[in-house]
Amino acid sequence: MGRVVNTNAPAKRRSHLMRTIAEILRGLSQKKSVDDEVKDMVAMIILALREIDETVGESVKAWEKLNYYKKADDFQEKWWWTQAHRPALEKVLLENKWEDLPQAMLKLLPHFSDIEINKAMRNESDWHGSYEVFMGQK
Repeated sequence: MGRVVNTNAPAKRRSHLMRTIAEILRGLSQKKSVDDEVKDMVAMIILALREIDETVGESVKAWEKLNYYKKADDFQEKWWWTQAHRPALEKVLLENKWEDLPQAMLKLLPHFSDIEINKAMRNESDWHGSYEVFMGQK
């Protein structure tokens, strides 16, 4: 029997989530008003940031098991922003402070500047219902 290879590694999930957020940020920048889709998009960003943070934790644990403490610390430092920017977005969503959304988006954009989007690979169904999921977790 051969080796079992996990094709859903944390790095792959992180990459997918980063691309999803980048496409959502692009879509949000084109929106003229707040509607249900905007709420779903912001909720999806929050949920994706949480999941990215979880994948960082998985990677850090694996490296610490191998006594790669410096590498684990450096990696955590690289991804600190996933926790730091979430509260502003949650405030926008929970308190309906939509006037604060552009500022929150501007803080996120530098982290996605290296992701080139020539063609959108995600569609509305990817984030549809995220607002209800987010509110259900609160």
